[in-house]
Amino acid sequence: MLVVATIREDFQAVLAGLEKRHFPDAAATLERVLALDKERRETQVQRDALQSEAKASSKQIGQLMQSGQREEAEKLKARMGEIKQQVKELEEAFASADQALTALLYTLPNVPHTSVPAGRSAEDNEEVYRHGDLPVLGEEKVAHWDLIKTYDIIDFELGTKITGAGFPVYKGKGARLQRALINFFLDQAAEAGYGELQVPILVNEASGYGTGQLPDKEGQMYEATADQLYLIPTAEVPITNIFRDVILEKGQLPIRQAGYTPCFRREAGSWGAHVRGLNRLHQFDKVEIVQICAPEDSYAALEQMSAHVQGLLQQLELPYRVLRLCGGDMGFTSALTYDMEVYSAAQERWLEVSSVSNFETYQANRLKLRYRDAENKIALAHTLNGSAWRYHGS
Repeated sequence: MLVVATIREDFQAVLAGLEKRHFPDAAATLERVLALDKERRETQVQRDALQSEAKASSKQIGQLMQSGQREEAEKLKARMGEIKQQVKELEEAFASADQALTALLYTLPNVPHTSVPAGRSAEDNEEVYRHGDLPVLGEEKVAHWDLIKTYDIIDFELGTKITGAGFPVYKGKGARLQRALINFFLDQAAEAGYGELQVPILVNEASGYGTGQLPDKEGQMYEATADQLYLIPTAEVPITNIFRDVILEKGQLPIRQAGYTPCFRREAGSWGAHVRGLNRLHQFDKVEIVQICAPEDSYAALEQMSAHVQGLLQQLELPYRVLRLCGGDMGFTSALTYDMEVYSAAQERWLEVSSVSNFETYQANRLKLRYRDAENKIALAHTLNGSAWRYHGS
């Protein structure tokens, strides 16, 4: 969630960032934010002034009663009654403005980093690095959704029978491969200094709001409605929410955590050849890495996370490229995202297998995740996350 003080103090920069994302009616929305913020602050000033008056009057009433000035004391008591009613009305007005402001801020995406290109779609993403030679297959190449039938290692029809499309069953060597990859990525994360966690795959509403998955504007989350819980789309959600409403000491930073979970996404709106086989599954396995940093260290951390993921791809001897996502293609909460894509010779296209993102203070502001800096001041931390691997077929 954007920091209101930043909007107030650096309006043009925030506006330029939202326009880079092609956010509709950005100027009008920001003006509405400032209007609600002004209303809230003015209401708070009035309420505080009345409460100060009430405190002083309460003390004065006692003095008047002791000195026998009963009539003056009764007048102050009547004024105290008026103040109480006015304070109640101001508190209701404050709560109304605060709720409206928060709801409006939830609709605003993060402001992109200055290096983010101002494109509209994936075609406008910027390639910043490429590694390895692209594989070349013969004319008799076979896509993975046909190849796996020969070896009976992944069964889509059985998954459809049990649950529905997008929930494959891994069998034999297919299941062993999944387990081996998960262990490999977790072990590599541990060697890189990430502490391993095993976290819940269901989260409550507060956790969804904390990391920006809620409100779910794109309808991508599965909800267990009876208990008001949500199946996680990524381990980023429970891992980062561990630090919701926490004040960290500067010496504790950076915090590095990693965890494996199954992930669940409705992938609403996806269709066509690009969702065949293992592309765009509703349930998939992922190892997630998360960092919490001081603001001055977060972009160095992002580059370190990018290097970590690239190192995994190099160990697996997979040719890949790194993209800096443009304003129109990056995630709602991100300030800067790198996607790592592996080339599928069978499908003749690049497939995203990982992404790393810096959210700056956007998630931390929602989470109230803060730290005590070297001057003993409380400030918002920066949060980052990356997928060590999100499996796609190739």
